[in-house]
Amino acid sequence: MKSALVVILIFLIFLWYLSFSATRLDRLHHRVETSWANLDGLLQRRAAIALEIARSEIADPASSLLLTAAAYQAREARVEDRSQAESGLSGALGLLLSDSEFTSSNADKTLLTELSLLTDKIRIAIALHVDAVTSTHNVRSKVIFRLFRLAGRAPLPVTYEFEADVL
Repeated sequence: MKSALVVILIFLIFLWYLSFSATRLDRLHHRVETSWANLDGLLQRRAAIALEIARSEIADPASSLLLTAAAYQAREARVEDRSQAESGLSGALGLLLSDSEFTSSNADKTLLTELSLLTDKIRIAIALHVDAVTSTHNVRSKVIFRLFRLAGRAPLPVTYEFEADVL
């Protein structure tokens, strides 16, 4: 009788552990989704600022055309094409900012300051997203998570190439 209670107790503790582990993994997946949503919002804001810069006096006509095309491509890219589009926008912004000498109005300087602050926020958001994805991969690679399929049908989170770019 005593051994049956011990077996039941061990079984219940194991079930609790599986439930706790599945909940932990669910929280990690939620963290990945939240970090991606935050990063996506910041990237969309960067594309909007790039469009504003393209329409300002900062950009010459050729740079303006290049920046406008890159910004629209980044805003409207599908998930599969997002890395290339964001890298293109980073390159266009980099070319514009490295080639330009700024003798522009206060409004233009405000745009550049806002872009600089936003770039810093994007770097932080990328670091948070990569950390969340890495943590989720580490947990999902453990045997107990694979053996009991605690991830369910959730797709394995990914990082994108543009996250390694220097913004």
